[in-house]
Amino acid sequence: MTEEVKEKKETFSLEEGLEKIERLLERLTDREVTLEESFRLYQEGMELLKQCNARIDHVEKQMLQIDEEGNTHEFS
Repeated sequence: MTEEVKEKKETFSLEEGLEKIERLLERLTDREVTLEESFRLYQEGMELLKQCNARIDHVEKQMLQIDEEGNTHEFS
């Protein structure tokens, strides 16, 4: 994991994480990127993806479902 990912592990928003992943993908498709750099970028992207997925899972668990009578229940 790179230092940048370690620094932002707890502080970036989901949107920022997805933007970072998009930038990593753009760099991975650049023909000038070395094989070693590609592996590093891939590893960084996978770590960011795990963090984004964890944030999405957390939000899903907090969502509430409203039934026909207007009562709320935890999303399952």
